[in-house]
Amino acid sequence: MNVAIVKYNAGNIQSVINALKRLGVEPQLSDDPEVLLKSDRVLFPGQGEAGTTMSYLRAHHLDTVIPSLRQPVLGICVGMQLMCRYSEENDTDCLGIFPTEVKRFQPTAHEQKVPQMGWNTIERLKSPLFRHIDDGEFVYFIHSYYVPENTYGIATTDYITPYCSALHKDNFYATQFHPEKSGRIGEQILKNFLEIETTCE
Repeated sequence: MNVAIVKYNAGNIQSVINALKRLGVEPQLSDDPEVLLKSDRVLFPGQGEAGTTMSYLRAHHLDTVIPSLRQPVLGICVGMQLMCRYSEENDTDCLGIFPTEVKRFQPTAHEQKVPQMGWNTIERLKSPLFRHIDDGEFVYFIHSYYVPENTYGIATTDYITPYCSALHKDNFYATQFHPEKSGRIGEQILKNFLEIETTCE
C-alpha cells in the first residue's frame, strides 16, 4: 500500500511516520500533488498555526489538491482544523472540506487550562474508523481550538464544552486527538484507517 503524508510547515510529523512504520507501512512524506493523488491513503497531520500553514498550502497548490483527493484521507489535530471552512486562529479561511468553523476554547473556570493537554475520552463513536474501540477510551490531545458539535461528528469529547473530536465526510476522516501518541487505541485507529474502503457519494 502506498501511503503519503502531506509535507508542510508543521511539527509532529515524525511521530506519525514512526507509528505507521510500527504497522508495517513505509510512508512517503511529500508536498508533490502527483504523489498525493497517486497514493492509496493520505494523512494530513501536524501541530502548528492555521494562518501560516494555509499560506504554505496555497503556495504549493495543496489547498486545491487536498479537497480533490478521492482516496481515504485522515487529518490529525491541525490537519483536522484546516479541513474545516474557517478557523478563529488568526482569522483564517481553510480548506472547506467540512462546512464548519473552528473556535477557540473559552475557559469558564480557573482549572480549565488552554490548551487542553493530555488524555481525555472519546464518546459516541460511530464510524469504521473506531472499529474494535469502545466509548470512553482515552486518547491524547493538545489543542487550543475545537470544532463545535455538528452533523459530521463521529466522536465527541467534553472539555470546557462538548465538541467534535473526530469528523467524517465521504472519503475524508479527521481526529482532533493524536492517534500516533495514543498507545494501543491510537494504533488501532490508524490500522482501521489503513483498512477503510470508501467511495465518494
